[in-house]
Amino acid sequence: MRLDVKSMRYLAPEDWRVLTAVEMGSRNHEVVPTPLISQIAGLRGGTAAHKCVSNLAKLGLVAKVKNAKYDGYRLTYGGLDYLALHAHLKSSAAYSVGNQIGVGKESDIFVVAAASGTQLVLKIHRLGRVSFRTVKNNRDYLRNRATGSWMYLSRLSAAKEYSVLKALWDNGFPVPKPVAHNRHTVLMEFVDAFPLRQVASVPDPAWLYAELMAMIMKLAKHGLIHGDFNEFNILIKEEQEEGGGGGGGEGEGEGEKIRLTPILIDFPQAVSIDHAEAEMYFHRDVRCIRSFFERKYRFSSDDPGPFFQDAIRQAHGKGSARQGGDAGEPKRLDLETQASGFSKKMVRDWEVYMKETRAKGNEGNEDGNDEDEEDEDGQDQDEDDDDDEDEDEAQNGKSVIKPGEVPSGWV
Repeated sequence: MRLDVKSMRYLAPEDWRVLTAVEMGSRNHEVVPTPLISQIAGLRGGTAAHKCVSNLAKLGLVAKVKNAKYDGYRLTYGGLDYLALHAHLKSSAAYSVGNQIGVGKESDIFVVAAASGTQLVLKIHRLGRVSFRTVKNNRDYLRNRATGSWMYLSRLSAAKEYSVLKALWDNGFPVPKPVAHNRHTVLMEFVDAFPLRQVASVPDPAWLYAELMAMIMKLAKHGLIHGDFNEFNILIKEEQEEGGGGGGGEGEGEGEKIRLTPILIDFPQAVSIDHAEAEMYFHRDVRCIRSFFERKYRFSSDDPGPFFQDAIRQAHGKGSARQGGDAGEPKRLDLETQASGFSKKMVRDWEVYMKETRAKGNEGNEDGNDEDEEDEDGQDQDEDDDDDEDEDEAQNGKSVIKPGEVPSGWV
């Protein structure tokens, strides 16, 4: 989906109020009745609200569903994008939006700038673009569950990624620094690095392999399993350091050395080491790195590990269950992220979604397929499929999200 922010500067305060009203009404209605929009927006007379919602529809921020039983509108991903960007702008977290630098399976990545001119990365979660293919034949998934709202799931995905990213950054893990989170978007530090899959060769594959395996074990020691630890989600950053020593780099001059630093990204699918399927995800992460190094760098390790049982013993060491253990005790970051605002219902909804889509969504990565690249035609087709689902829901008079399902603090 394209992100066009040119119209943001022309939206009046009344337009923002109406757009927010549509979002608030979406908590109880898949298609928000026009009178309710006017009521929530608090605009005098129905004419003003009708004019604003008509302007928003022309910009693609809201959409009028065909053949609905009543006159109303639904919020589009474009409208949700505008609301999130407007919130970042008001909080001074972001000032301008630049080029798109990446398209993930279920996200779009843009370069943005803060008011100070500092470059940041804006990750917009768009669940449903690929996931819809996995579940589109099972229409009950969308029809009978509140978790069928892709926008709601996108909010959950962004909230989870931000909480995990913050916990890892605060505890010294090599991840981008989180800056802000709003709705389905996450702002983070811009890292000048290349994805591992684009690195044709490395001076010392054994060193880099050991670093990545150590990172998997360190995550597990602190109670987390990435769940999608592969060449698509690892960035390699080149850093200059003085003197010799390790680092897997080559000398660029007398007394200088280039150090290759792996940076880990993409955390919505991370699970606790106590998860029912944690062992499977742990071994899959290990297997992805092992197979990639054998295929790309012709490197095969003699060490059969790491092993999940070793990770369990480290994570469940004496005093490790406390969020702030004594010196030498592993800090359980999975417990810390659970206490960061994720309610039990959010966790339950997210688990339902991941159970439906996780296995199929990652099959291609293990085989080395570039699933992170989507052609525009494919994206447009998925958006059309989502629109068809919205029309079907409206025709049947059913609301995907029931009253009170989405926490009011997220609006």
